[in-house]
Amino acid sequence: MDDYFDIERLYACQRAINYHFRDISMLENALTHSSVKSADRPSYERLEFLGDSVVGLVIADHLYQLKPDFDEGELTKVKSDVVSTDGLAAAASVCGLESFLAIGRGIQMKNGPPKSLIADVFEAVVGAIYLDRGYEAVRLYVLDHLHPFIEDALSDRSAKNFKSVLQQVAQREFRETPHYEVVRRSGPDHSRTYEVLAVLGARRYKSARGPTKKEAEQAAAKRALQEILREKSRRGGRSGGARSGGRRRRSRGSSGQ
Repeated sequence: MDDYFDIERLYACQRAINYHFRDISMLENALTHSSVKSADRPSYERLEFLGDSVVGLVIADHLYQLKPDFDEGELTKVKSDVVSTDGLAAAASVCGLESFLAIGRGIQMKNGPPKSLIADVFEAVVGAIYLDRGYEAVRLYVLDHLHPFIEDALSDRSAKNFKSVLQQVAQREFRETPHYEVVRRSGPDHSRTYEVLAVLGARRYKSARGPTKKEAEQAAAKRALQEILREKSRRGGRSGGARSGGRRRRSRGSSGQ
């Protein structure tokens, strides 16, 4: 179990989420599922409780300032989309947060942890950052990770739209627009499987599969996003990597920044 908390693994997690902890034990706590907790290593559940409220406050405040023309019902709808299980799990999955979770082997699942658990870990990390550096640092962190999903919710699109997130990241980082290629179709008509890959400029990312072309494209976009973020972390933060104090470069044109 100590392998989960190897210092290099924790550093890799910090690079992936684009935040550097003052107290690394806070991150360790945020990644500990109840199935592996011990007397000296509590689970993330208390941090999740705190982070749930912090995420809600950050998003509510951001929307309140951003949309003075929205009434209470409109603000509530957008906030609910962004901080839903699907929304938080999607934001966590973009940076591969679930891959750093310490979870008992007996409950590990073939296709990875469920969305509800991934969303819980996102909230736990938010709670840890709030305790580590305070409200302003956690506000920047939450908006960094959820801003694309806020944009989607405001545009009446699904908050789990990886294609939309990839398009925003690709245009911001590379001034390119991604497109998708169907590599293979297989299976009978009633049980078709599509294999699709994302293409960005001259770069072709790893393919992904889905029961429909649309779902395969979403999965391919997620894979491309994860590869892009891993490459950024390996460059040591030259493109907006983790910085002390929790502050990071905001994308140009971000609403409310």
